[in-house]
Amino acid sequence: MSGAMPPAPPADSNWRHDFLSFCLDCEVLRFGEFTLKSGRSSPYFFNAGLFNTGLRLAKLGSYYARAIAESPELKWDVLLGPAYKGIPLAAATSMCLATEHGIDAKYCFNRKEAKDHGEGGVIVGSPLIGRALIIDDVITAGTAARESAALVAAQGAELAGLVVALDREECGTGSNLTAIGQVADELKVPVVPIVTLTDLIGFLEARGRSADAELLREHKAKYGPK
Repeated sequence: MSGAMPPAPPADSNWRHDFLSFCLDCEVLRFGEFTLKSGRSSPYFFNAGLFNTGLRLAKLGSYYARAIAESPELKWDVLLGPAYKGIPLAAATSMCLATEHGIDAKYCFNRKEAKDHGEGGVIVGSPLIGRALIIDDVITAGTAARESAALVAAQGAELAGLVVALDREECGTGSNLTAIGQVADELKVPVVPIVTLTDLIGFLEARGRSADAELLREHKAKYGPK
């Protein structure tokens, strides 16, 4: 097996399309008929659990790092990876911020249950001090984001924002705000996605997949902000 590192995201303005190509290659992004946990039907499915090899995780970290580096509204001191899915994301992102952007980022993650021996406590890694930037995969209902915000507050730190892989641009039941919009509005912090559903539609159009693009456009019209 090759130990070569994957290339960093390209420097052009279509790096988000490159990310979507990467998701397709890894089968993280699939098209068809799916039923989401919310009970909604969806013409596509995003499974971040398939970023499950060293090379995939290294490249994924590059995209998170670039999204952060290109978002001046994010003012932060430490990355927080919520247990469990956020742990490798925060670690990979911190490494790529260092190697690709010259930012020696501190990172930490939480235990689901606090230890009362050894180093103890609920936080592992860098102390959760100052402005914490949460690194996660997606925001669906916002429950996990609110739990992470409560964790940050309980540690006496300040929430700086959240970075996620995908903004599905879907509204919750009875709301005209997307899930990300609701979280940003409630927590009063920026939420930055690597890509949005709008990006995905444009990506498909650019590759001549107009039928898939139209299905996603219809899905957005049904569940997105009116």
